[in-house]
Amino acid sequence: MDRLVIDDLSSIDQVAKKFLDATEGVRLFAFNGQMGAGKTTFICALCRVLGVDDEVSSPTFTIVNEYVASDGREICHFDFYRIESLAEAMDIGLEEYLYSDKICFMEWSENVEQLLPPETLKVDITITADGVRELSF
Repeated sequence: MDRLVIDDLSSIDQVAKKFLDATEGVRLFAFNGQMGAGKTTFICALCRVLGVDDEVSSPTFTIVNEYVASDGREICHFDFYRIESLAEAMDIGLEEYLYSDKICFMEWSENVEQLLPPETLKVDITITADGVRELSF
């Protein structure tokens, strides 16, 4: 298991770059962590490092936001916090995204875990007592 540490927000883009280097070739990412752990903030950093020009924000109410990286790859950012059933996830076309060639960053993935392919990389974000964020994957 790999582990990265985000000491503060000034280092988040550097950690995002290290994370992308360490997970090269992975397309499906399931981010887990308590409310306020920094899932959205880290995904925003990943998108910056990938060269997304659009403003990246939480898809809490839209469930999915789509972006394009500087190299043309498509990125989907999901927030499954409000998903109440697997059927609801299917209704938004989740399987089409999962089995496409798009990069998928998924928050609150535990709400759709049964639908995720085995190759999905699980990423846990925890907050230490001193406020440091630790990523385990």
